[in-house]
Amino acid sequence: MRDTAPALPDASLPDAYPAAASLRSHPWFFCGIGGSGMLPLALILRGLGAEVAGSDRSREAGRTPEKFRWLESLGFTLFPQDGSGIAAPDQTLVASAAVEDTVPEVVRAKQLGCPRMSRAELLATLVNAAPASIAIGGTSGKSTVTGMTGWILTHAGRDPTIMNGAVMKNFVAPDAPFASARVGAAGAPFVSEVDESDGSIALYRPGVAVLGNVSLDHKSLEELRALFGDFLARASVACVNLDDAEAAALAGRARRLVSFAIDHADAHIGVVPGSIAQRPASISAEVIDRRDGSTHALRLAVPGRHNLANALAAIAGASASGVSVGEAVAALAEFMGLARRFDIIGTSPQGVMVIDDFGHNPDKVAATLATLKAQTGPVIAFFQPHGYGPLRQMGAELAATFARLLGPADSVILCDPVYFGGTVDRSVGSAHIVALIAGAPGGPQAEYIPARADCAQRIVELARSGEPPAPRVVVMGARDDTLSQFASEILALLG
Repeated sequence: MRDTAPALPDASLPDAYPAAASLRSHPWFFCGIGGSGMLPLALILRGLGAEVAGSDRSREAGRTPEKFRWLESLGFTLFPQDGSGIAAPDQTLVASAAVEDTVPEVVRAKQLGCPRMSRAELLATLVNAAPASIAIGGTSGKSTVTGMTGWILTHAGRDPTIMNGAVMKNFVAPDAPFASARVGAAGAPFVSEVDESDGSIALYRPGVAVLGNVSLDHKSLEELRALFGDFLARASVACVNLDDAEAAALAGRARRLVSFAIDHADAHIGVVPGSIAQRPASISAEVIDRRDGSTHALRLAVPGRHNLANALAAIAGASASGVSVGEAVAALAEFMGLARRFDIIGTSPQGVMVIDDFGHNPDKVAATLATLKAQTGPVIAFFQPHGYGPLRQMGAELAATFARLLGPADSVILCDPVYFGGTVDRSVGSAHIVALIAGAPGGPQAEYIPARADCAQRIVELARSGEPPAPRVVVMGARDDTLSQFASEILALLG
């Protein structure tokens, strides 16, 4: 079954929830409308009938022009980032907290007295106003669990609204090539990933809260424990991964608990021991619902134990929302995955598989590398850091992850971090991370090549120089849509 409902229904359709009328009562302007967090929100508001315009520095730089042409085809008015799009005091400016006060839209909005909302404040307004909501939290896997949960509810006929930070392949269509959002029916559940990196997870009051894992990323563990614990406590039902020690320690904060785990024998929703079968592009297992003793054969068309854990999280969230475990498992057999989540771009005539992946923190990178190392053959891992700040925060742990999971037959290549302007401390860069990887005994070969374009040629040289079996090439990084193009370029060079 493939969902055929349009990602953006006509504005004459019934309100998805009572707040829709107030949301469309005034115009909106998105600063950075093409961003992974902004785009789906803009799509949802537009789908509810609101007037939405925006600007984006990536559009100014000529990056991913097809995305902005598509937005214009949907009726969005796009402006240069010169403040010209802010024309009336009743416009609400949506901009992340990281947007500098010197950005022309911010300057103009202040001059006119326009109200301003952060991305998280707007999303929290939508989630909290929905008659039913499922909020997906955790350091890693949020987008995949959100996509899986949204697909389960769609497959079950619940017609949900879905807010995701990634393109969901099940909802991609010729008129929706960047389907990171879906607008559902009146009274239907609102499914969304929620972010802890800026502390905004504190804004949400979901009906169902899902917590997959808790690990170091943008905040200290002490801060994360408080944020995620309060997140669980505010929900009517909390779904918690008992395999993750930090998440499991917070399960006591739940008002009502639905637990899940691959290995933990006490989890409500788990896996029959010995039933897991991994393949290069898929994984299967027998899921057990220990609340009634039933078992269900799960077949996923996405690989890795981390995706099995993601599937259990989605099954638990759907179960807490009234969808049976059997129905959820059946729906996941048709889940096609997300763009840039172990996204297999193709295989060269020589058998070199090229994979595009969003891995950018230690947990995400570890999940991707573990999936690759579960199969035979060397790995060539390219990593573009998503900023200098994250390297200072978690660079040492990231280097340790590469050194621990890859061996002497594998290679790691880092270019300089992605940079979109502004003032930034560059004291810790990619060269430092490469030195840490190279200094680890028994680890992979590691190289620092500043320019990304030069990395492609080096990757091709490495891919062609080895003995069989053919290597797998994985392109990893966040906050840069052109990484997918880079992965395709590598495949073309290999072919």
